[in-house]
Amino acid sequence: MRFAADALMTALAACLLLPGAAAQDGGRVQLLVQSSPLAGFRFHQAASVWPELRRGDELQLVREPDNPHDANALRVEWRGHVLGYVPRRENAALAWGMDRGVVLRARISRLEWHPNPARRVEFEVFVE
Repeated sequence: MRFAADALMTALAACLLLPGAAAQDGGRVQLLVQSSPLAGFRFHQAASVWPELRRGDELQLVREPDNPHDANALRVEWRGHVLGYVPRRENAALAWGMDRGVVLRARISRLEWHPNPARRVEFEVFVE
């Protein structure tokens, strides 16, 4: 787990320090930095918008540095609805990058009904 966090920090740092270095021939390149399950499905609005969610839908990641439960908190939103959060065990590198101006994009990568709500939505995070 420590190796994965170090690799993610290195990738985010490279994108921050060398903007555009990954682009080739003027094209837009995205680097997949993380794939995560959605945390907090039952406690936010994910259940109410579940029928409308689609694989590939864009998500917004919103930093919450003043969150009383987690200083690295990243809220996951879809069309203005709070779906949940990036899992605490997976949010430190993303928060670090966002705090330093790295632009992160996210999208739904998997939707599957499961009795365990923590396994219903998975999303991918990219850096450009």
